[in-house]
Amino acid sequence: MVFTDITKIVKKALPAIVSITMEKQFSCNEIVSSTKKGKLKVSGGTGFIVDKNGTIITNRHVVEDKKASYVVLLQNGEKIAPVILARDPINDIAVLKIDKKNLPFMKMGDASTLELGQPVIAIGNALGLFKNTVSTGVVSGLSREIKAQSEISKEQTSLRGLIQTDAAINPGNSGGPLIDLKGKVIGINAAMVFGAENIGFALPINNAIRDLKELKEHGRIRQPFLGVRYMSITEEIKEEFDLPIAKGALVIAEPDITQKNVKQAIVPGSPADKGGLKETDIIVEIEDTEVTKEKTINDILQKEEQGKNLKFKILRKGKEKEIKLALEERK
Repeated sequence: MVFTDITKIVKKALPAIVSITMEKQFSCNEIVSSTKKGKLKVSGGTGFIVDKNGTIITNRHVVEDKKASYVVLLQNGEKIAPVILARDPINDIAVLKIDKKNLPFMKMGDASTLELGQPVIAIGNALGLFKNTVSTGVVSGLSREIKAQSEISKEQTSLRGLIQTDAAINPGNSGGPLIDLKGKVIGINAAMVFGAENIGFALPINNAIRDLKELKEHGRIRQPFLGVRYMSITEEIKEEFDLPIAKGALVIAEPDITQKNVKQAIVPGSPADKGGLKETDIIVEIEDTEVTKEKTINDILQKEEQGKNLKFKILRKGKEKEIKLALEERK
């Protein structure tokens, strides 16, 4: 990367970068540092403005606590309370709105065109303390999957399709943009791996683009609901479960870490249940698209319309079978 290119991109991007802090009321019995208004700054994150009317994208976990209040800090030092328009728990994205016009904003790119080794720039508020921290690196991996645990609910979720980068991503950088050399946002900084060096992850911006479109057209982010729990099949999974193929998705129950019991493989009354899917079925294709570890069931369903009858090709006890399932909206 040419130094002058980076400085130009950063200078152009910075006016659209915001800090987001969460504040909560506390009681006198709680052992915390007090403030004059009886509120404590609990945590911080980053966001970026995506249109001139004050729409902001960040991570859902930055604004996850519905009982807390949030403050957006602009580059000029102005503080504004945002309205949270939507939280997308599947893709860890939140959409906020501040009452401000004619704002500088960032243009969004296309994460589907990324290549390994492509230079990228990450901007955020490192550790929630160091404003406008800039780091550079390359795209180290694509379509990564990690388990992330919420600091508030302690619930674990799988984040798929992530961009891996060696650009430094630290706590507080969450929600900030990952930018290409055209100055466009191609990812949302999301997570780092503790105990590892130079390994960070960003959510592909395409998910946020889709969420913004959903909000504009339907007033909410609609999520497809199938009602099935599954495990992506690899060579190791094939051997462990003695499966006939090393691809597709195995329908299987999973332990619930928070409740210490077992979640059902098929949710009762769900489209999967109504359509006749059974535990130990292997989902091979959906609408003629092959299910793989890189292109999961969720990835495929994200592009389909709710209510549509989808064709599923499955393997049941070694025999190929085709079934139809009507996709529903997640409640």
